[in-house]
Amino acid sequence: MAERSQGTVKWFNSSKGFGFIQQENGEDVFVHYQSIVSDGFKNLEEGQKVEFTITQGQKGPQASEVKVIK
Repeated sequence: MAERSQGTVKWFNSSKGFGFIQQENGEDVFVHYQSIVSDGFKNLEEGQKVEFTITQGQKGPQASEVKVIK
């Protein structure tokens, strides 16, 4: 199983369906709405704390299995 990371949503554009998460190490990672684990409308808000795994996408590292930490 892949190691889970935590970070904060830097920004997310719900109309375009993507954004970036700032990892705890300060690096940004791309996030696509299809990678968000939730029921209903998949959206993230700036400043939300999230947990995710990092996978290799077509254009570099990206977040997958993204879950909001409550």
